[in-house]
Order: sequence, then structure tokens, then C-alpha cells
Amino acid sequence: MEALLALIIGVLTACGVYLALRRRTFPVVLGLTFLSYAVNLFLFAMGRLVVGRPPVLSATATGYTDPLPQALVLTAIVISFAMTAFVIMLALKARAELGSDHVDGEGGR
Repeated sequence: MEALLALIIGVLTACGVYLALRRRTFPVVLGLTFLSYAVNLFLFAMGRLVVGRPPVLSATATGYTDPLPQALVLTAIVISFAMTAFVIMLALKARAELGSDHVDGEGGR
């Protein structure tokens, strides 16, 4: 299972970097989204989540799950949503003013 999760994180990172280096704005937005998904999965993987254990220590529980990765991923989801909305609005404004959706601002060259 760990190898599958590592493979998924690697593929998401590779696709994100590849798309972030494209010339048009929509693939760049998708690349940033894939990178944020990869970071979220990486944070979950580093947290060593345990199924069936409470998130905080109690008197009867023998072990607990660390709640910090869950809080970090929740925060990262909110930030990535806001970043994606901002970048999409920025791309739409650039498209309206420049008449092109190229990242470098040039036409169809």
C-alpha cells in the first residue's frame, strides 16, 4: 500500500510540474492543482494515520492518531482552493486584456 501511495504522489508531482511548465494558462492552473493534491497526500502519508484510534489521548486508549497532519491538510485544502480561484480570475483578466491565454503574454507564437 505504501508503494502505491508513493507512486500516486510521484505521478501527481510529475504531472503537476509538467503542466505548470506549459505555455497556456489553463494547464498551468491544472499543474498547480495537481501539485497541491500531491502535497496533501504527502502530508497524510507522513502523518502515519492509524485506523480506529482516537485523535487525542484519553484514559482508556492505548494509542492515538496524530491530529496535526489532518489539520495541516484541511488548511492546505482551503488555501489551494483560494489560490486556484485567484489564479483563474487572474488568467481570465489577462485573457481579456491581452487577447491571448499564453503565460508569457505573447500571441500565438
